[in-house]
Amino acid sequence: MHKLKPITPLGSDTPRVDTIGNLTVSEVTDRALASVAARKDQEPALREALAEAYKMELPEVGGSSQASTLSAFWTGPDQWMVSGPYDQHELLARDLKQVAVATASVVEQTDGWCRFDIAGAALGDLFERLSNAPVRDMKPGCVIRGTLEHLGVFLWRLDEDRMAVLGPRSSAASLHHALITAARSIA
Repeated sequence: MHKLKPITPLGSDTPRVDTIGNLTVSEVTDRALASVAARKDQEPALREALAEAYKMELPEVGGSSQASTLSAFWTGPDQWMVSGPYDQHELLARDLKQVAVATASVVEQTDGWCRFDIAGAALGDLFERLSNAPVRDMKPGCVIRGTLEHLGVFLWRLDEDRMAVLGPRSSAASLHHALITAARSIA
């Protein structure tokens, strides 16, 4: 019998946390993810179904929203990423499919992405070395799809001094290296 054991995107048993100067880079592994794409002419019905089931409002372009333990951010026209604590929403995609029925296509995304949360007063200094996204101007709740180094990512401003970066899980080590190298350059 196989004795499989889950590992983080960086290949460890536990999420990695690095503190460099006044910045902390944390690997986030406790979130379930599902993409939701409204089917043709079904966006109003999808919004209504999610509002009824979860009290969730789907955000507009460049935004995010929170409803109880779930959060959502805009990823493209009529498309969103929905996230929730893994221990409460292990079957998030299945649950969203049951609510959305024929109004949307829902796809499990949890193991396709890695997430790093960066906290500290020097967020602007860090991200101006990594991306041309206007991080200093982003308000909490704003989301930008762009690049960080050479990787396609989502930059999600969680708070004034906190940012989430979501990128492809297969590039987790490269993304982490870029974040740590830039943090060291300003420490």
